[in-house]
Amino acid sequence: MTISASQVKELRDKTGAGMMDCKKALTEAGGDFTKAIEILRKKGAAVAAKRAERAANEGIVKTFVDENHHTGIILEVNCETDFVAKSDDFINFSDFVMEVVKNQKPSNVDELLEIEYNGKKVSNELTDIIGKIGEKIQVTRFAVEETGSGMIVDYVHHGSKLGVLIKTEKAGDGGEELALLLKDIAMQVAAMRPISIYREDIPKELVEKEIEIYKELAKKEGKPENILDKIAQGRLNKYFQENCLSEQTFVKDNTKTVGDLIKEYNKLHSTETKLVLFHRFHLSDENK
Repeated sequence: MTISASQVKELRDKTGAGMMDCKKALTEAGGDFTKAIEILRKKGAAVAAKRAERAANEGIVKTFVDENHHTGIILEVNCETDFVAKSDDFINFSDFVMEVVKNQKPSNVDELLEIEYNGKKVSNELTDIIGKIGEKIQVTRFAVEETGSGMIVDYVHHGSKLGVLIKTEKAGDGGEELALLLKDIAMQVAAMRPISIYREDIPKELVEKEIEIYKELAKKEGKPENILDKIAQGRLNKYFQENCLSEQTFVKDNTKTVGDLIKEYNKLHSTETKLVLFHRFHLSDENK
């Protein structure tokens, strides 16, 4: 049967698939739109299966914070190439995923993929865009944070490949001044890549491993056995200062630590604001 240009256009408008793919699907389906859409979806699934083992190290990091700074979201969606990461199709899909997370607040990616939102199931939309673009695309991770007494602030570095969400509690009446301070601290997290906010939050096994390394180094340097622990402790303090956000030297003023900034704010405003967590999503992170 003959497939008209208007039929192809209508299917393309509905699915976003390429003109030739739409024509082939309609021809195979004998002009049946429902079957043609199914054929295109299967094509997307086939492409997804074929690309499953490919690396998807490009993409976008998106954040959202509501106007009250009480809800914050950070999301990472990946693809294979920077070219695709900048395409309208990929950005629109990422925006759709953010809307779903914002409105449904799923607990994990598997749950997110099963959600149907505004008549669109996330997993189907993912399959469709993979079929259309021809690259591996995945929703890698997201985090949703909420606070009643605190404040949440976000920061996305230029290029949208690195994003930070930072949360405090007991913010008092913290308004624009606190939001600006937290924005600076979020930029600190982006630039200095801390492991935790406080030294007590660093896993015990990681601390023990560092002590073991420092003692071994000191021994190789010929230091006496009876002072190895003292040397290791001194180096461990330096490690904490470099890797704990509250102890890091503030990048905009090297006479202060991040902890000093919070103390000064609290003293000035008679508040008890405390940093409680941060999320740092970077496309090249190994731990996803």
